[in-house]
Amino acid sequence: MREISSSIAYEIRTGDTLPLKVARSTKLRVHGGAVWVTRSDDTKDYWLQPGQTLHLRRGERLWLSAEGATFAKVAFSVPTRCDERALNWLARIGERWMMRVRGGWRTV
Repeated sequence: MREISSSIAYEIRTGDTLPLKVARSTKLRVHGGAVWVTRSDDTKDYWLQPGQTLHLRRGERLWLSAEGATFAKVAFSVPTRCDERALNWLARIGERWMMRVRGGWRTV
C-alpha cells in the first residue's frame, strides 16, 4: 500500500485498483475520467467525476478505481502546515528588509 505524504499525482487504468494510505490530511482532485473511492472507516463509497474533490483525513486508507472507457488521473495536494507558512512569511519579510538595508534608506 502506497503512502501519500506529499503532493503527487497518479494515473489509474480502467479496471485497476490503487490502494493508498493517507499520511497527512490532503485533498484529492479527479482529472480525465471518473473514479470510484472507497475509504476506511466510512460506510459510503464515493463516485467522483473529473473536477470534483474529496478532503481526506490523516491515517485513513483508500482504494481508488477508474471506471469507464478511459483512464483517470488523480492528484493529491497536501496543504502547507501552519508553522511552515509562518516561517515562509518571516523569510519573505527578512528578504525585503535586507533589500532595503542593502539598497540604503532613501528619503524623498
